[in-house]
Amino acid sequence: MRDYYTVKLNLPGGLVSPGALQQALTAAHAAGVRQVRFGNRQQLLLTVHGEHLRQLQRDLDGTGFFYEINADQFPNLISSYCAEEVFVTRTWLSESTYQDVLEGFQAADFRPRLKINVSDNRQSFTPFFTGNLNFIASKREHFWFLYVRPKQSNQMFRWPVLVFTNEIPRLSRAIESAMLDGGLREESALVEAVTSKQAFVTEPIRDELSLPRFMLPYYEGFNRYGTKTWLGIYRRDEQFSVKFLLEICRLCQQTKIGQLCVTPWKSLIVKNIDEADRDQWSRVLGRHNVNVRHAANELCWQTEDGTDEGAALKQRVLRHFGDRDTRTFGLCFGIQTRPKSEVFGSVLVRKRPLLKLGSLALLSQYDILFTEDFNPNSRRYFTFATGLWRMHVPGQLERLCRKFSAQKWAEVREEAVPEVVETTVFSEEKPPRLIHECPHCLTVYDPEFGDERNGIAPGVAFADLPQRYVCPTCEAPKADFRGVERAAMMV
Repeated sequence: MRDYYTVKLNLPGGLVSPGALQQALTAAHAAGVRQVRFGNRQQLLLTVHGEHLRQLQRDLDGTGFFYEINADQFPNLISSYCAEEVFVTRTWLSESTYQDVLEGFQAADFRPRLKINVSDNRQSFTPFFTGNLNFIASKREHFWFLYVRPKQSNQMFRWPVLVFTNEIPRLSRAIESAMLDGGLREESALVEAVTSKQAFVTEPIRDELSLPRFMLPYYEGFNRYGTKTWLGIYRRDEQFSVKFLLEICRLCQQTKIGQLCVTPWKSLIVKNIDEADRDQWSRVLGRHNVNVRHAANELCWQTEDGTDEGAALKQRVLRHFGDRDTRTFGLCFGIQTRPKSEVFGSVLVRKRPLLKLGSLALLSQYDILFTEDFNPNSRRYFTFATGLWRMHVPGQLERLCRKFSAQKWAEVREEAVPEVVETTVFSEEKPPRLIHECPHCLTVYDPEFGDERNGIAPGVAFADLPQRYVCPTCEAPKADFRGVERAAMMV
C-alpha cells in the first residue's frame, strides 16, 4: 500500500493569479496529481502519493507558494474579495484595498498562526466570525472593526477602537504574539499588553457594526454585471480536474484576466470576462464536461476539508431534498464529522461517537443544531434533534427546513397585514424567558423542548433536572450551565 499525503497551499485572501496557479498545478500534474480541491479557508488542497512527494516539494519550492504537508499550523488568511463587484457594489473596499492588506503581511514576512478573516460588512457570501481575528469594514473609509476570538474558544470580544487598513498586519502580529506566546486570553489583559508596547493608527468607534441579514447568493454559472460577465464553477464531488484548471489558467492569460477567486464554498469564481470571450469559456466547460446551474439547495453546504464522509452524507441528504422538493432558501448547512473541526452554517449536523474502542468510534449518532436566529455568523447553537442514526438525518433536516420556511412566511404575512395575528412554532413575539446554556459548547437547555437525548420530556424546568444531568453534546455537568434570557424559537 502506498502512502498518501495532503499538501495544502495557502492562497491568501482567496486570490491567485492564473500564472501562479498554473505553476502550482503543473507541479502537481508532474507528481501524478490529477484532481485537486479547494478548502473552506480558500486554500488549494492536493493529495499526492508518497513516492511522488519529494518531486512535488522540489517543484513547489521553485514557485514561491507556501505549503504544508499533513498540517495546518499556518491557516490561510481569508477575505470577501470573491464577493466584490459581483455580489456587493458601491463600497469603499476594492481590489487594491485587499491587496494592501495582503502585501502588508508579505512585506512584514509575517505568516499568521491564527485564523484571520478580512470582510466587507455588506456581503453575506463569506463568513465574518470563523477566524480568531475578524476584521470587518466599518462605514469609515479604510477603518475596520476587529472581533477577537481566542483559539479553542467560542467567546469573542470587540477591539475597543477601529483599526486602519495598513495597520492590520502589524496589529495581527502583536495580538498573536500576546495571545500565543504570552498566553493572554482575557480582553483587558490582551488589549493592555498590545497597546502599551506600540502605537497604532486607530479611530474611536462612533457607529455600531451593522451586518446584513444572511442570504447566500447563487454563485454558479455565467452571470452579467455591468458590461462584464463572471463565471462561478462548483463541483458536486468537490474535485477539480487539473487539466481543466490548467486550461482555465491559459484562457485567463489569453483574455487578460489577472485574478482568480477561490470561495469558502470550495468553488471558483472568474471575474471580468468580456462578452466577446464568453463562447471560449463555454467551450472549455463543454470540453471537460463541467456542468453549471445546480439546484440552489445543493450550493449551501460546507463539509470538512480532508474527508469524504461529510460529502457523502451531503449527497444522501440532497437526494432526499430532491425527492421532496425541499426549500432551503435563507439557510446554509455544515457537516461536522470530527471533533473541533469548523464549518460555516446556520444548521449544523454534528457526528458523535456512541461507542468507542480507544480512539476508534465503533458506533456513531448525529445531532442537528441551529444557530441563534438562523444566522450562520452566530456562535450560539440550539439543539433541534439528537441521537439520530444516519438514515434519519435527511428527514429531520427536511422537517427543520419546512418549519423555518413556515416561520419566515408567517413573518412576511404579519408585516404586510398587521391586523392578522399568526401563531407559529417559530413566533418571536413571546416574552423573553430563562433558558440555560452550556458554556463549553454553547448547547442550550430549553424547558419547552426538553432533552430527548437524555430522556427529558418537554416541560421540565432546569431546576427540576436531576443533579446527574449532563450536556447532551459535550457531557458537561449540570452545575456548569448558566442562565440566559432568550425568546422561545421552535420545537
